[in-house]
Amino acid sequence: MGAPELSRVDLRSSLVAPAAASERIGLEIESGVVDPRTGLAAPYRGAGGMRAVLEAVLAEWDGKALFDEGELTGVELAAGGLIGLEHGGQLEYSAPPAADVATAVDDVRLTLLRLSELLRRFDLALLPGAHLPFDRIETVPWAPLSRSPLMRGHFAGLGESGSGGARILSMSTCTQVHLDHLSEDDFTQKLRMQAAASPVVAALLVNSPLNRGRLDGLLSHRSRNWLLTDPRRCGLVRPALREDVGVDDVVDWALRIPMIYYQDAAGGLRPAPDRPFASLLRDGFDDGTRPLLGHWTAHLSQIWTHVRVRRTLELRAADGPAHQNLQVLPALWTGLSYHAPSRAAAWELLRHYTVAQLQATTTRFPAEGLRTTLGGDRVRELAGELVRLAREGLRARVAAGLERPEVPAYLDPLDEVLHTGRTFAEQCAERWETDLRQDPRRYVAHFRV
Repeated sequence: MGAPELSRVDLRSSLVAPAAASERIGLEIESGVVDPRTGLAAPYRGAGGMRAVLEAVLAEWDGKALFDEGELTGVELAAGGLIGLEHGGQLEYSAPPAADVATAVDDVRLTLLRLSELLRRFDLALLPGAHLPFDRIETVPWAPLSRSPLMRGHFAGLGESGSGGARILSMSTCTQVHLDHLSEDDFTQKLRMQAAASPVVAALLVNSPLNRGRLDGLLSHRSRNWLLTDPRRCGLVRPALREDVGVDDVVDWALRIPMIYYQDAAGGLRPAPDRPFASLLRDGFDDGTRPLLGHWTAHLSQIWTHVRVRRTLELRAADGPAHQNLQVLPALWTGLSYHAPSRAAAWELLRHYTVAQLQATTTRFPAEGLRTTLGGDRVRELAGELVRLAREGLRARVAAGLERPEVPAYLDPLDEVLHTGRTFAEQCAERWETDLRQDPRRYVAHFRV
C-alpha cells in the first residue's frame, strides 16, 4: 500500500478556493439531441449519430478530441469550454467562466445556435430543458461512457432508493450554474443561503411535465427521479443548513458517503467498496491500493446534491428552462449570491426552516410546484421574495459596473410565473394539449434551439 494516507489539508484542498479566485459565472447546459419528427434521442453510431456529430464538431471547430476507451465522447474547445456526451446521448456544453451574467448567457446562446445549425445537417434537433419528453428507459440509446455501466449497476443494487438513477442518467437534462466562493467566511455565507433556497427555486422552476409523451400530473419528472437516485448523495447538503457551516463540515459529511467507482493503477474503472470514503482512507480499496487525491476529487464528483460543493458552488436543484428562458437561472443565482445584502436577506428569510421541512418540500414540489408549502408557508410567496432580492442584487451589480443594464430584466419571465401561478411546466402542459396538439413534431419545432 505504498501511498501515504491523505491528510486533512489534502481533503480540504479540493474545496478551498484558490487565493486568486474572483466571482465568475459558469454555465453547463445539457440538451437532448432528438429526431425532429418523433422527439426520440439520437443513437451514438451511424451516419446520423452522436459520434458523427462530434466528428463534425472536431473537424469544423478548433478543438481537441476526448476519448473514453477508444470512443469519441467529447471535444475540448480551443477557445475554452467543452462539448461532451452524457449517458443517454445528451449533449452538454460546459462554458468557460465569465465575469458577468450577460457574457455567460451570450456565449451559451451563440454556442447552442451553432450546434443547432450543425445538427440540422444531420436532420437532428437540439432540445434544452429538463427531461427528454418522448424516450423510454427500455429503448434509450446509451452512449459508450465507461462509467455508465458501473453507475447503473450501483443504482440497481440500491433497490427502490436507486430506481430513478438510470432515468436520470439517460433522460435528464439540466442547466447548472457554477459560482465562486472567495474565502471560508464567504463559503459559509453563500453555501448556507444556496442550500436553503434551492428547494424554493426548484419549485419555482419546475419544467418537465411530459414523460413518454404523456402528462401524468407531475410537473417535474426530473426532480421526482432525483428523489430515487441514492438519497445519501443527492438532495440537501445537510451540514450546509448550519449557521456556521464550514469546509471541514462538508469534508466530514463527504467522508461518510461511499464512492461508486474508482480508477485503478492501470487506468481502468472498478466498482468501489460500499463503505464510507473514510474507511477507504483507513483500509484502502479491495485491490490493496490506497486512495489518492484524484480519488477524493472523483468522489466529490459522484455527489449530486442541490448544491455540489467543490472549488465552486454548483447550483443544480432546478429544472432547466426552455432555451428561450435559459437566462433566468444564472441571473437568479448571481443576484442572490454575489450581492452581500441580498445574500444576507435571503438567508434571514429562510434560516429558520429545518432540514425536515426542506426535505418535505423537496419531496412534494415535483407534483405541486408553486402550490407547495415550506414549514406551513407558501413557497410561491417565498419565491417571490427571492426573485425580488435577486433583482436588487443585479441592479446593485449594474450600478457597480459589474453587469450590463439589461440583466435585471432577465428575471422578467419569473415575474409572469409568480403573478399567474403558472410555472413553466404548467405552461408547457397547456400548450401540449392545445396548439401543439399532442404532436412530438410540433413540440420539437416549438422548443428546439
